Amino acid sequence: MGELNFADKARMNGETVERDRLAVELCGIPLENPVIPASGTFGYGAEFAELYDINILGTFSFKGTTLEPRYGNPVPRIAECTAGMINAVGLQNPGISHVIAEELPRMKAYFHKPVMANVSGFSLEEYAETCRLLGKEEQVGWLEVNISCPNVHGGGMSFGTDPSAAAEVVRTVRKVTDKPVIVKLTPNVTDIVSIARACEEAGADGISLINTLLGMRIDLKTRKPVIKNVMGGFSGPAVFPVALRMVYQVSHAVSIPVVGMGGVSSAEDVLEMMMAGASAIEVGSQNLVDPFACKKIIEALPETMDRFGIRRLSELSAL
Repeated sequence: MGELNFADKARMNGETVERDRLAVELCGIPLENPVIPASGTFGYGAEFAELYDINILGTFSFKGTTLEPRYGNPVPRIAECTAGMINAVGLQNPGISHVIAEELPRMKAYFHKPVMANVSGFSLEEYAETCRLLGKEEQVGWLEVNISCPNVHGGGMSFGTDPSAAAEVVRTVRKVTDKPVIVKLTPNVTDIVSIARACEEAGADGISLINTLLGMRIDLKTRKPVIKNVMGGFSGPAVFPVALRMVYQVSHAVSIPVVGMGGVSSAEDVLEMMMAGASAIEVGSQNLVDPFACKKIIEALPETMDRFGIRRLSELSAL
């Protein structure tokens, strides 16, 4: 191969500078940029990899995984609403054995960075075993532990609504893996700070928030709920101010990294989240509106940073 000419070298140097401007770190693992598609909106990345090179992403959080396969809730389980959507999919997934045997090996062909594994469970034992198995996988960089699930041994109340229950999940998972554990919190609580602090004290390496708010819609013609499950998780641009507020509160109350999410749909939203204290950002519902959303946000970040006088994201100070 011939020597690069001046134009080629200049282009490559420019790309390196842009990458350096966007580079951040999450729980000790470097990211080329802070943009991460959220679990449940990106599958295992295969469909998106057919549209563009998803290695442009910082990483992605793959479909929430439980110990056993789940078929999810009955349909209809999606409802549209102003500036967002409601879903009650119900953690539909093929189970941990399939993910390890089929999805992770397939993923190697199209994604060449550490991936974030999103884990759900309905008992401490289920969380522990799923995290233990995923923690042994080389491709998995982080375990994002979703504690918004109902505790079947605790009357059905979500692990994430009680500080002591949340801490118990973290302690249980911490015993079975050395991988960074990021706890995903539900916003459907009165004091999210106390829950985040309990997770940190129990050994969490990071916090991600917010999961979906609880919402519902009613069909005026049938006079019945649109969703078969009656209620579901409300997400989309309408929840962004709530998410931003909670990211700000939690990031100022803990010393571990915070991953901000909830209604993020633009490069400006990314900068707001980072100013509120987030180390990285997840993009959720916008992926369902526009499959190129994350790519567009990443490409828009340098110009957006220029407009607001931001040289490097790593130098961006929280409020």
